[in-house]
Amino acid sequence: MFNWNVDEERSKKEDPEGYRLWRLEQLINYGFEKGELDVEELKAAWPKIKENIDPYKARLVEFILWDKLYSLPPNITFWNWPPRKTK
Repeated sequence: MFNWNVDEERSKKEDPEGYRLWRLEQLINYGFEKGELDVEELKAAWPKIKENIDPYKARLVEFILWDKLYSLPPNITFWNWPPRKTK
């Protein structure tokens, strides 16, 4: 994965934990190559990053990792996604 608008080297040095979480979010939301995602790392970071993941992708990740079945509300669309929580 290549992100053209972020200085990844600087982010790694200044905030390694924040960079790791940001990178996981980017990989899930925008795609990744085969074998690029560490499942154990994702499981450990999931509580911190799940609010920043697209709701449908988050649902898929939870199904794949924990076999969790649930339904999203049928009225969620691009226009009425819940606002992100600020940290």
